Amino acid sequence: MTLPRIDVLVPTCGRPAALAVTLTSIGAQDYPALRIVVSDQTEGSTALGQAEVVAVLRYLRARGHQLDTWHHLPRRGMAEQRAFLLAQVQAPYCLFVDDDVILEPGLVRHLHGLLARHGCGFAGSAVHGLSYLGQERPAQEQLTFWEDRVEPETVLPGSSAWARHHLHSAANLYHLQRRLGATPESARAYRVAWVGGCVLFDTAKLRAAGGFDFWPALPTSHCGEDVLAQLRVMERFGGCGMLPSGAYHMELPTTLKQRTIDAPWALLPHGDPVALPPSSMPARERP
Repeated sequence: MTLPRIDVLVPTCGRPAALAVTLTSIGAQDYPALRIVVSDQTEGSTALGQAEVVAVLRYLRARGHQLDTWHHLPRRGMAEQRAFLLAQVQAPYCLFVDDDVILEPGLVRHLHGLLARHGCGFAGSAVHGLSYLGQERPAQEQLTFWEDRVEPETVLPGSSAWARHHLHSAANLYHLQRRLGATPESARAYRVAWVGGCVLFDTAKLRAAGGFDFWPALPTSHCGEDVLAQLRVMERFGGCGMLPSGAYHMELPTTLKQRTIDAPWALLPHGDPVALPPSSMPARERP
C-alpha cells in the first residue's frame, strides 16, 4: 500500500541541541514517506550550522529523507513563522512539530491512520511532561471520546469546552492513558480545545480555514497562534486528539518571553488581549 506523503514542519530558534533530538526522533519514524522542512529563526549564527544539528541532518539524508532547511529572518512572530512553513508544503498532509518534542517511532503512522479514518481537519498528539509523573490530578483528567466520526465543533476562549485543555497539563494524559491501558494499535480520537507541540493537518483543510493568514493582525511578540489556527480548522472540519499520544515534551524554558497577546483571545469573539485568564496559557509553557 502506497502511503501518502507527509511534510514535517519544524519551527526552531536558538535550540540546536533540542532540535537535534527532535529531528532524530522524526528520523526514527516507521513512516517512510516523509519530507522534513526546518525553519530556523536564530539570530546571527544559524542553529542549522551547529555540529549536533549538522550530524543529524547528515543522518536523515542518509536515511533517504528529503530535507529543506531555511534560515528565515527577520523574526515577525510565530504566526508568520508557521505561515512561512505552511507555504513550503507540497504534500496532502503536514505535521507541525515543535523543536522540543520527542516522538515515539510509530507516532506519525498512527496519527495519520486516525486522521484518515475520521476525515477531519487535524489530529494531534499532546505532549507529556514526564517530570510530573506521579502527580495525579483526577479533576483535570476529564476526557470525552468521539464515538463515531469527528465532527466540526466551535470552541471559543472561555467556553466550557475551553476547559478541556487541562487534560494536556503536566502528565495528566500520560496517567490517564496508562490507567485505560490504551495502545497505539487501538488509538482513539477524543475531543480537545487544542493540541500543543505535535499536530497533523489535512493540508487542504488547513489552507481552506485560512492557515496562519492572521499573522499581520498580531504584534511580533505573541503566543497562541497554533491554538487559533486549530480552532478555525475545528470549526469547519473538526479536529481531535489521539490517545495514546506518543509525544513527550523536553520541558525547556519557553523561547516566547512576551506572552501578553494570546492570539485566540485577541482575535476571536469574547477575547480579551489585555487581561488574560491564567488558564488560557498553553500548559506546556507555564512556569
